[in-house]
Amino acid sequence: MQSTQEVKPSGEVGRVIVAAVRIRGLVDVSPDVEHTLDLLRLRRKFTCSVYPLTDSIKGMLKAAEGWLTWGEVSRETLIQLLRRRGRLVGDLPLTDDYVKKYGWGNVEELVDAYIRGEVKSLWCRKGEKPGMVNGKASCIPGLKPYFRLHPPKGGFKGSIKKPYNADGELGYRGSAINDLIMRMI
Repeated sequence: MQSTQEVKPSGEVGRVIVAAVRIRGLVDVSPDVEHTLDLLRLRRKFTCSVYPLTDSIKGMLKAAEGWLTWGEVSRETLIQLLRRRGRLVGDLPLTDDYVKKYGWGNVEELVDAYIRGEVKSLWCRKGEKPGMVNGKASCIPGLKPYFRLHPPKGGFKGSIKKPYNADGELGYRGSAINDLIMRMI
């Protein structure tokens, strides 16, 4: 497991961003796991959420790893996820024009700031107004905190009832989450 800070080849320090994808359904979920999945905003099968890696997030992911898979998401995958699956309230797509209203040049600039830690969260909580720093919003109002995905093209490579390291799909998978997300977008 990596630490919460990552040093890039350019010498720049950024946060480790993880993506969690729910791959099992709603049946036979214990109340504790259901509550954890609800806190992670993974209420349905094939939904994805992204978070900076903290001890509390890591604990929630481990508690619910029998229902989801997770790993470190790359910048390129996060950009594609926001461009192709990012939705606003009213099921409107997230566009560069919408992001520009809040001071960001485009989605790439927003993702870079999120990885560096300049943006606390990609979405604002319900009713929260974004704080402005240097003319740029600290979050995007109206952006939904989850992404609805398709089942993966080509299907899952293993059983959705076994851990990833035992020829399954559940639990921690590291940077292999990028391939799965790209097949599900």
